[in-house]
Amino acid sequence: MSRDELMMKPALESPPLPSSTPPPPPPPPPTGEKKFDNGNSSTTSENDDGLEEVDLGVERGVGQTKWKRLLLWQPPRTRWDERNPPRFTVWINLLFGFAACFTVSNLYYNQAILNRIAESFSVSFERASVVATLMQAGYASGLLLICPLGDVFPRRPFILCLVLLTALLWIILCTTQSFTVFIVVSYICGATTVTPQLMLPLVGDLAPKERRASCLAVVVSGLGLGVLVARILGGVMANYTEWRGIYWFGLGVQFVVWMGLYFWMPDYPSKNPTALKGVTGYGKLLWGIVVLMVTEPLLCQASIVAFCLSAVFTSYWTTLSFLLSRPPYEYSSMVIGLFGLIGVVVILLAPVYSRFVIDKVMPLVSALMGLGLELAGVIVGTFTGGFTVAGPVIQAITIDLGGQFTQIGNRAAIYSLRPDAQNRVNTAYMVAAFSGQLTGTAVGNRLFAQGGWTWSGSCSIGLLVFAILVCLARGPKETGWVGWSGGWMIGRDDLPAKNSKNPPDEEAVLDKEDSDGRKGRQQM
Repeated sequence: MSRDELMMKPALESPPLPSSTPPPPPPPPPTGEKKFDNGNSSTTSENDDGLEEVDLGVERGVGQTKWKRLLLWQPPRTRWDERNPPRFTVWINLLFGFAACFTVSNLYYNQAILNRIAESFSVSFERASVVATLMQAGYASGLLLICPLGDVFPRRPFILCLVLLTALLWIILCTTQSFTVFIVVSYICGATTVTPQLMLPLVGDLAPKERRASCLAVVVSGLGLGVLVARILGGVMANYTEWRGIYWFGLGVQFVVWMGLYFWMPDYPSKNPTALKGVTGYGKLLWGIVVLMVTEPLLCQASIVAFCLSAVFTSYWTTLSFLLSRPPYEYSSMVIGLFGLIGVVVILLAPVYSRFVIDKVMPLVSALMGLGLELAGVIVGTFTGGFTVAGPVIQAITIDLGGQFTQIGNRAAIYSLRPDAQNRVNTAYMVAAFSGQLTGTAVGNRLFAQGGWTWSGSCSIGLLVFAILVCLARGPKETGWVGWSGGWMIGRDDLPAKNSKNPPDEEAVLDKEDSDGRKGRQQM
């Protein structure tokens, strides 16, 4: 054999060396499987039955897929589709109003049955009153510590988890025989009963600009009805059943609320998903509330007005029972309680006058209208309430109607400030309102004890005058803290023209909102 033939013969005894070239990538997923990035390297696929199957990057076990599908499944109508976002319909608006009504009721069921609670747990009336106090304190804690998280977490699962957690904890309130356990769980339930304050910014975000006030009015009316329904049902049911009956009712209606939200509440992505990074991120999130108060003149103005309105409201209802239980009236507790029904018509009509009045005028005009009406009613009630019951009745009507005009107008204005921080904006506003309630209760009672109905009413007059001056210090077009740059106008100039054939470019509007959100995050 020649030398050339030996060179060309393959060396069979020497195995081939492994190649350093990496293996080819796996084939693409089959048709119908979509990949998305949610920060956890997850994938989702749609099966023949239409259910989404989510892979969270964990190796599947034998029954793991079924559990994931069960826990993460949501009705098709509620799923987020960026190409076709869910519309904010009248039905969704009414669902939010219903949920707000029977969620906020949790805070007030106990107020009419504190005497029965005291008898059941064999404690004093003073000790039993701690239940109502801790419930309100828990609500205040939730406003400050839980609501800001609505800017970070997707709203649908966040709201559903809070409602379900409250319902499960409520079972303890229905069954426990320990008063210590009862008051501790009452505080926790108060903290988790903040879902209406998560829904209000969501409505302000999703409702069309030309119907924002009327859509907000539906949820605000639900809040007002919830307070009234809880007090009436608590007292009536306690007269005919054991006091825990109203708590069992509250448990059942919370599961009804959860089911309604689960099957119909659309899913909306978080607008600020990267804001929360550990404890430091949570601290910055809370600090952002303070930053908003000192950097947003409109929010500061609206919060001061909310403080004054809330103080006037609680001062009136706290001192009214003292006035009507004394001469010349000497009404019973039931008759005094029926005064709460005066505001039902005002609450029920709020979406109507919001649609035809508040939606048409500048928010500042709406606030001034409400404050002027309320001031007139408080003056009449303060100086005639000592000798005719018509005075307090007129005062109750004007406080409810004027308060609705002012609060709805202010909310419609502040929810357009920062798209990426709406829940923190709402938290700042509600903290101011809650502080006003505490102040009105304490100051109103003190002044009534010192000088009677006229003294407490005069303080309310002073608060309303101050609120009007705060509104007049800053015009509807002013971007700074004080002034009237941009002029004065009554009607809104940002509403779409009727029968317009050239509506504004939707993409341009979304681009502007995104740029506003980025600018706001840079400021934070």
